[in-house]
Amino acid sequence: MNSRAGSDRVRVEIEARDSYRIMWLAGIRELDLTQHCLKTFGECDRPHINTHQRRQTLHLPTANPPVAWYLCALPIPWDWSRNAHLAFEYAPGQTWAGDALVRGLGVQLTNARPILGWGEHIIPLDAPLRQSKLHRTCRNWQFGWWLRLNRDVPDSLPLPTDDADENGPEQLTLA
Repeated sequence: MNSRAGSDRVRVEIEARDSYRIMWLAGIRELDLTQHCLKTFGECDRPHINTHQRRQTLHLPTANPPVAWYLCALPIPWDWSRNAHLAFEYAPGQTWAGDALVRGLGVQLTNARPILGWGEHIIPLDAPLRQSKLHRTCRNWQFGWWLRLNRDVPDSLPLPTDDADENGPEQLTLA
């Protein structure tokens, strides 16, 4: 590998200042807007993240990058308002540092930039499931709609419902 190829890789440095029960990073290539939480992103790239490590660095491949990356972390104890979220995309030569939506999860990006401007306001008023609180308040689903409207990300094939990954992140619902 030449030094140029390594310098273009996306570097994600994560500093967890709070404790997190679940933390994952998804490389998004497709969407399933009939689902919420992680399932919104259909089959996605999933680099390993250790929720017990306070500091960690990930190096993401630049060959065939996904449309976007999405970092999600759910705190202990769980509190929707303290969920950490950061959407970002490959951007050679750019850097960014800050918190992932809330204080408690610091992130430094190299060769990437955050994607801003998404939220509940981005969901079309006539979108199927917009009236569902589980979907409308899910930040992953909100970002999925931003991707659909701004990047024309294709639909995923339906995920099987009976082959749940017991070691994967949980699908949380609001009470």
